[in-house]
This record gives sequence, structure tokens and C-alpha cells, in this order.
Amino acid sequence: MSRPLSIESPADFERLANEYFDKCESTDRRPTVNGLALALGLSSRQSLLNYGEREGFLDAVKRVRTRLEDEWEQGLVGGNAAGTIFWLKNQGWSDKTETELYGKDGGPVQHVTTFKLAPLE
Repeated sequence: MSRPLSIESPADFERLANEYFDKCESTDRRPTVNGLALALGLSSRQSLLNYGEREGFLDAVKRVRTRLEDEWEQGLVGGNAAGTIFWLKNQGWSDKTETELYGKDGGPVQHVTTFKLAPLE
């Protein structure tokens, strides 16, 4: 027997989430996954993610998560974005650097090895 839903419909889920976001905005506080879970009456961030697996809730959970990520992306604007980058990476985002090497005129890279022989002393 599964536990009864604490939030009965996707509309209720989004309504409660929007109330949380509004409260954060009015108190100048950045919303968080755990803060959202608590505002929804859930016991953990995993409970929040589990709602996405329930019938009819996937889109509501995605919209709420996207709104959270948008809030944190906005933190990339400004002087010190290290905390925001850390948060986004923990949400599955990544940064990567790709380097491609080309030789002369876009051709292959040439590797030349030169040996110089010197007399033994």
C-alpha cells in the first residue's frame, strides 16, 4: 500500500510552489530545492523529485524545477557567481572546455622530432 499524496493534484503542487516563490521574492530570499520541499510539506528533496514520477505531475515538477534553475541562473549575473555555479552543477548542469588543434592552414598537426648527436667527452 502506497502512502497517500500530501499534494493531491498538479494544480495544487504548482499553487503551493508559486506561494513559496512569492514568499521568497517578498523576503528577498533565493528559493532552494530544500526550501521548496519544506514549503510543499514534504520531508526531503527526494520526495519532491518523486512527485515527478507520479501520474500527471511530471510537467508541474519540471516547471517548478525550471523556475528554481532560472532563479539561480540569474545569480550568474554579477560579481561573484561561484555559489550559483556550484548550485547549478549539483542540479546536473556542467561546464566543459573543448580544445581542437589544427596545423598550418587548418591541416593536420605536424609533429617533428629532431635528434642532435654530440661527441662523447
